[in-house]
Amino acid sequence: MKHDVSSPAIAGVPMQRQRPRIELARFRDLALVPALALLLAIGAFVSPSFLTQANLISILGASAALALVVLAESLIVLTGKFDLSLESTVGIAPAVGAMLVMPAASSGFGLEWPAAAGLAAILVVGAAVGFVNGFLVVRLRLNAFIVTLAMLIVLRGMLVGATKGGTLFDMPPSFFTLATTLVLGLPVSVWLAAAAFAIAAFMLRYHRLGRALYAIGGNPEAARAAGIRVERITWGVFVLGSVLASIGGLIVTGYVGAINANQGNGMIFTVFAAAVIGGISLDGGKGTMLGALSGVLLLGVVQNLLTLAQVPSFWIQAIYGAIILGSLMVARLAGGEAQT
Repeated sequence: MKHDVSSPAIAGVPMQRQRPRIELARFRDLALVPALALLLAIGAFVSPSFLTQANLISILGASAALALVVLAESLIVLTGKFDLSLESTVGIAPAVGAMLVMPAASSGFGLEWPAAAGLAAILVVGAAVGFVNGFLVVRLRLNAFIVTLAMLIVLRGMLVGATKGGTLFDMPPSFFTLATTLVLGLPVSVWLAAAAFAIAAFMLRYHRLGRALYAIGGNPEAARAAGIRVERITWGVFVLGSVLASIGGLIVTGYVGAINANQGNGMIFTVFAAAVIGGISLDGGKGTMLGALSGVLLLGVVQNLLTLAQVPSFWIQAIYGAIILGSLMVARLAGGEAQT
């Protein structure tokens, strides 16, 4: 019997090379913890109110909507695709639900549906957007970046047109429940975001669907050869992502207390910043929910810290961009990949 000396079981060389990578991947999940601790220390120095219970709860509440959209984008990116339209879904989905409930005198459609039906419509709109995106990307094999960029523009135009560039008020109290109702001292939105991340982390680690996402993002042809329904799962992730974004939009609505024509505008940059610094690979197939959640918390702390330090708001996006570039360089060095 002939043995291949390059086999891991015989030579052991490839296994030795992979072991540091595995340990490094585990370390990356917690790589942002020292940065978070440093920011907390800086915050305590900058403002005595930073580490108060009220401010920390405010950070979590303000980050809940972003967390759901980051979760949505992370799941899609794991399959090797993108969805830029999530930020527009954050605006259009709750707007449609609200206008179905509101009377015509309050800039609604005049249908005056029950509040429960309006809330359900928010999820339906999100699912419909994701279904269309999935159809165009998966079935028609169009470029995901271009498709979702076009969808972003279409939905943004629809939102501005439907609201006539104004702001929607006079919504039922149930539209604000996720952001205003407290459970054990925290808004319901925070518990919802935490539960969503916990479920996603469990599925990715222990369920075959989670492992399928990594396989699809790593090598879709190999995943298809292994019997994984690549098209169906990818399509489903687009739908799930848009539904999560619509819930995030409802949280934003409750947090702000209204819906304006710019809701969600520019949010996608922050979403990608959180995902990238959390270790989600834009190439697909790599990253964890713990890392993505750490990215959300880091950006939430950064924004709160900059606000308390009275840094002009227009600098925040520049800082986020610098964070993305820095994270990409760190990930490149940590991956040990040489430029060729």
